[in-house]
Amino acid sequence: MSAPAKTRAKAPHPRPHSPAPIFYRPGNYQPEDSVGYLMRRILHTFSLAVEHELEPSGLTNAQWVPLLKLSTGCASTVAELARECQLDAGGMTRLLDRLETKGLVRRLRSSEDRRVVNLELTDPGREAARHIPAILCGVQNAHMRGFTVEEWQQLKLLLGRILDNAQAIQAEREGQP
Repeated sequence: MSAPAKTRAKAPHPRPHSPAPIFYRPGNYQPEDSVGYLMRRILHTFSLAVEHELEPSGLTNAQWVPLLKLSTGCASTVAELARECQLDAGGMTRLLDRLETKGLVRRLRSSEDRRVVNLELTDPGREAARHIPAILCGVQNAHMRGFTVEEWQQLKLLLGRILDNAQAIQAEREGQP
């Protein structure tokens, strides 16, 4: 539901290895007051709203993501799509089975490398994917009711900083520079 990290504006922020501030303490920790909890609840309400809007098309919240990623060129193989959707091979196979049954996606074995399975949207799949951005815009705009343009931009910058920190922590865990 957000722009790819490559196109996201970056806000100035502390060096990745600066000490973490202590905003939360175990003695008075209230989960419902934490940034993580609030973000999770927001994502949940976004997901419910998108699924509600997609209900007439028969698409689920899990199914629109791969359709959009395929339609925007973010992925063209099963392996790429699984990475983009953060699914394991089994989960991606089951999801593609459902999309193929609905006639929205086609799997094609690569002629150069039989291990590679290419994906393409069918005409109905392209048509379904064409409507997804309008639904996502409508849901997000509704959730941003009462925000000014400046507040919206500031929120995106702040969330981008949290994402940058999260990615730096993940890279550290994986032993990457």
